[in-house]
Amino acid sequence: MERLGTQRKVQIEQDSKSNPPKYDDDDESEGRLRFRASNSNVSDDQEPFMGIKVRRKASLHRDYKGDYLDVPSHPFLMKILQKQGDKQVLFADKVLRFTGSGKIKRFVLLVTDFAMYIVDPEVGSLKRRIALAAVEKICLSELSDNFFALIIPTEYDLLMASTRKTEIVTILVEATKSASDFELGVVFSNRFEYNAASDLVKEIQFEQVKGGVKTRISRK
Repeated sequence: MERLGTQRKVQIEQDSKSNPPKYDDDDESEGRLRFRASNSNVSDDQEPFMGIKVRRKASLHRDYKGDYLDVPSHPFLMKILQKQGDKQVLFADKVLRFTGSGKIKRFVLLVTDFAMYIVDPEVGSLKRRIALAAVEKICLSELSDNFFALIIPTEYDLLMASTRKTEIVTILVEATKSASDFELGVVFSNRFEYNAASDLVKEIQFEQVKGGVKTRISRK
């Protein structure tokens, strides 16, 4: 099944910030976990999407922090990571996740050097762990929205939104290449399909309108 419309594929290198989306539809020590942060700014000649993805001027110069939650201060996150054996946290922040039923819920996204974790902060439980090697590509629009979809052929896909979208994508591309030498695809299209569940395909469309970007999610 062809899951994408008109697309362009590029390699991600640095960071940006997008406009907010509009929708239609017990004590644990740090142990051996390592947390990586970057203080380098994005410069004008380091265009992350090679001129394809629209960015606001304010997004051109941002620092990468990586851990926006101070993971060592949250015992339930430390317990999850230590149980799985991951030792390097590359990114941690809250994101919006779009469920197959159409609900929008805030989750914690953790990215390590080998996997991604989707954690429910309300109950402190791990909802999903995805090996980086399982992700085939990341889909984004060409407009200034906060959406990104992780396409995972062996499972169902993930549609999420974050103002730190480009930092997440950059980290995923770099971590995947470092862990497996696989070049994670990054695809831009203002309309693409994703598997919201094992038996449910949805399409998301993006349209530039006055004052921002209009987003529509529908069943296929």
